[in-house]
Amino acid sequence: MYFSQRLAAVSTFALAALAVPAPVVSAPASAVSAAPAPPVVHATNVTSHGPFTGVPTTTGALATAVLAPSIPALPPNPTATTYPSDGKLHGPEPAPYTPNGGLGTNGTEPVYKPQSDFDYESLALALYQEWIELDLFNYGLATFSAEDFEAAGLNAEDMELIRFMAQQELGHATLLTNILGAEAPVQCTYNYPFTTVREFNDFCQKLTRFGESGVYGFLNHLNSRESAQLLLQSITTEARQQMIFRQFDGLFPMPVWYETGVPQSWAWTLLAPYISSCPANQTRLAWQNFPALSVLNQPNPARTNANETTFGETVGNSSSAPLNSTVSGACLNSTIVGENCSPAVSHNRSIPLSFPGRQVFFQWEDAGKAVGPNNSYVTSTTAPCASYVAWVTQLNLTYTELTKTGSNEGYTFQPDVSTFEGDPAINGTMFVALTSTNTVFTPFNLSQINPFVFAGPALYQAG
Repeated sequence: MYFSQRLAAVSTFALAALAVPAPVVSAPASAVSAAPAPPVVHATNVTSHGPFTGVPTTTGALATAVLAPSIPALPPNPTATTYPSDGKLHGPEPAPYTPNGGLGTNGTEPVYKPQSDFDYESLALALYQEWIELDLFNYGLATFSAEDFEAAGLNAEDMELIRFMAQQELGHATLLTNILGAEAPVQCTYNYPFTTVREFNDFCQKLTRFGESGVYGFLNHLNSRESAQLLLQSITTEARQQMIFRQFDGLFPMPVWYETGVPQSWAWTLLAPYISSCPANQTRLAWQNFPALSVLNQPNPARTNANETTFGETVGNSSSAPLNSTVSGACLNSTIVGENCSPAVSHNRSIPLSFPGRQVFFQWEDAGKAVGPNNSYVTSTTAPCASYVAWVTQLNLTYTELTKTGSNEGYTFQPDVSTFEGDPAINGTMFVALTSTNTVFTPFNLSQINPFVFAGPALYQAG
């Protein structure tokens, strides 16, 4: 009797140990009410499109008194190398588990507004970028049918992802408008070069590339650390967008170890040509528009073998023109692994888009061309000549010599350089520009290259 009772007790314990709790099904509580959501900024999903045909009422970038032709190069701050960096604490902690130091960490209530002209102009540039992306994504969906997307390897769910990315841009535009205040730039009208879904995807991955990199270039220089925090949390979303459009484009999604940053004037030079017109009272920008630079033999991701790319295999001859998807030897419907470039999570091409030693041909415009909204900005340069090609990618700035073959044409050879061992620096969707100097600059002070830029930048589809 005792044995059987004990066995029963043990059995009960064993069953209890193995028992799985019944799932709890949660239902919405009727008493929970949604908190009121802040409104988004007014926007039109798809604006009018086409080139500007009117006469500008004002020309030139916003400007005031200029103190010097360039920012002088100075030695490092004397205190920049004094911290011991030995893994120990060297100051009293202002609170438990809070090491001494940092910016904006003293308990001051944050204020999310520009603190300088630099802040306002940088954030306004970012807002111009958000506005065009909102329009671009919606325009692609409105222009091409579901059958067009299916022919390019994309289905209704992919289209819905693009639609959601447009909604993200509405949120980003709202955020920056709220930070900038009543004079924030508003939505404009635009002009795009693509004619097919594949060209649309390629243009999107290029436009989001310079939009993302343009923010990285100024983010850590903002006086308003609070605004920088919010912008960081939106630009990381754009980084995901850029990768998604690379996947839609049949490219390897992230072929680099680091994403590069470029100066505001570089981003504005690439963005402005696609803005047709803005309202007459639109807030203007202070950034420079450099003369346009084009890569004549831009590697074409639509080809099975991009090394066979000929001159002009882009739709339009602009600094960030999309690939021409109608070329022969297209890889979209190939059934061979390593050749197929249909939309996918990832593709690893057997034949790379570019390689060290590749001869790259350029063509550039003279300064003085009217560009941008209402043709009201004018390209300019202070560089005396074009002697070098600057390759800006990942953490690297690399120069190669430019060989001129005409007054506005020349070539160079793609350099063989790595960020670190195992990471070829020339990869992904990157930047090239013509300069008069081969002075060394680093990611934090790259904007000091601007006085030496003769033309560009252009995007280079290295991988």
